[in-house]
Amino acid sequence: MRDATRSSTMVRLVRSTVVWLFIWTLLLPQCRSAQTPNRQAGPGRNFFVDADAGSDAADGLAPERAWQSLARVNSADFRPGDTVRFKRGGVWRGSLIPTSGDETAPVTYAAFGQGAKPRLLGSRERNRDADWVAVGERIWATVPQEYRLDQPILDLRDRPWTRYQEATADTELSPVRDRGEPFFRLVAANSGTAPNHVQLWGPALSPRQGACLVLTFRARSTKPFRFPGVRILQARSPWASYARPRAVTGVVDTEWRSFQAACDVERSADDARLHISLGGLLPADTVFDFQPLGVHPATPTIADPLDVDVGNLIFDGGAVCGWKKWSRDDLREPYDYWYDPATQRVFLCCDVAPTSRHTSIELALARHVVNQTGKHHIVYDSLAVMYGAVHGFGGGETHHLTIRDCDLAYIGGAHQFTTPEGKPVRYGNAIEFWGAAHDNLVEGCHIWEVYDAALTNQGRGPDSRQINITYRNNLVRNAEYSFEYWNHPDTAVTQNIRFINNTCIGAGRGWAHAQRPDPNGSHLMFYSNTAATSGIEIKYNVFYDYTDWGTRYTSGWRELPELDFNLWYSESGVMAYWFRERIATFDEYRRTTGLDAHSRFADPQFNDAARGDYRLRPDSPARGLRPDGGSIGADLPER
Repeated sequence: MRDATRSSTMVRLVRSTVVWLFIWTLLLPQCRSAQTPNRQAGPGRNFFVDADAGSDAADGLAPERAWQSLARVNSADFRPGDTVRFKRGGVWRGSLIPTSGDETAPVTYAAFGQGAKPRLLGSRERNRDADWVAVGERIWATVPQEYRLDQPILDLRDRPWTRYQEATADTELSPVRDRGEPFFRLVAANSGTAPNHVQLWGPALSPRQGACLVLTFRARSTKPFRFPGVRILQARSPWASYARPRAVTGVVDTEWRSFQAACDVERSADDARLHISLGGLLPADTVFDFQPLGVHPATPTIADPLDVDVGNLIFDGGAVCGWKKWSRDDLREPYDYWYDPATQRVFLCCDVAPTSRHTSIELALARHVVNQTGKHHIVYDSLAVMYGAVHGFGGGETHHLTIRDCDLAYIGGAHQFTTPEGKPVRYGNAIEFWGAAHDNLVEGCHIWEVYDAALTNQGRGPDSRQINITYRNNLVRNAEYSFEYWNHPDTAVTQNIRFINNTCIGAGRGWAHAQRPDPNGSHLMFYSNTAATSGIEIKYNVFYDYTDWGTRYTSGWRELPELDFNLWYSESGVMAYWFRERIATFDEYRRTTGLDAHSRFADPQFNDAARGDYRLRPDSPARGLRPDGGSIGADLPER
């Protein structure tokens, strides 16, 4: 009986184990799914965006229920596999902030409908007569920003303010009364080197999302400085920001002056305080007198201010571009312009009102049109990205991005910084992969009129690893550089960069070449490169017409790119700048460098270059250049 009982018990135990194993196999995928909620077993969702007929109150899940704004797209919670479709023919202004996918599926930004590619513009339009006012002989300016103030929600007279300082800052804040008027006096022996080194904290308030709030105050200073604006921060750690400050017009100097500091509330809060960062701004040995008056809800007279540098003016789609100057006194020739950061206005030299001569005036702002910093597993397809004064697609630390069949035009020109010698530096690339970037692809794009490079990967820093980046089948016209590359220091890494089957036209022929302080029109711009480098491949391209150089190398290279089976031709410029040596002819370039051994220097015989048809004719010398019999240059559609 014991043996029978033992046997029966064992049978039940085995059966129980089998049952539990079966149940566990059913539950395991669900447990894994719960641990990775972003992964979708089924197909992704489609979201639609219609600039004219959409509504941000809709769900976006059908063309007739489309969203309207770029802000709604940027705030959405997309999942891997989702697709955002912009309606063809539509226009959106601002910066697209994409959402990352993952290794299971990308997030895709594409088009729907008929007509021109949807346009994402990094510019403000100033096309109305009311947008410009005459301010001098042959000088016109955009209208100034003003605020219509409502009754104050906070009276700041006799309200306390406190000072916080750190690092090398040495300041003292004290309340003062002069003829009965209360104000605060900040004596600054040293304001430090960073904004957070000296901070003024004001009274508490409860901002509401969407409001524009204006701090009114009076101020003077024994040494002039530009007031940085007001912020609204969380009153405790982590000191979150609830509002985006706007620039303050005017300079604080030795006379009492009235000021308005506006900010746009981005999040509602009940634990906020007014905040001003003065570190690094106050000159040494300065006495700053500050008299806060009130906080007012306000309505700006300009809904789309020029709140960052304007890097280019584009008239009538590129018929004329502005010539950026650095002071009002420099405005002498038609289309000279100056952006004044203190007043957020553009001043333009023009014989008549600019809107009487042009129907379209676009002011390109110093922002990426697509800001993909830190993003990954994204596809962009059939978008037009235009009129941005920094980068078209910009941002560092990206991977698994595909940019396909996109148009990019009139990119770059923003003020990047001013050297210690007082020389302003401008910049801007159409597509840039900065720093640590890997497994990115750009294909089938049309890129024209770029301040710096049409296509580039570049970086600086020990973690700058640029690996597996491909540019293929793109048409580039009138960029200062068709392709630019550099990477350092020697701990950086570059591997497997492929620039293949592209057609590059007119390096240095763009809008910015004549106004650059360093004209350097070159199809291939290889700056200093000390990174551990291998596998840079430049093959099967057409490089036609350049103002300065066919290709340029500077210093630090340990392993050169592999260049071969390319077709080169230009009636101007010099074939190569080879580590400070000018190489005039193609044959001399090949003998000296050992590069482009099977390439040719000959007119590519385009179908109709004058009309922009850069397809190769049947008798082109490019035919048969490739050893496998394939074509070179971009596979361009019929026009």
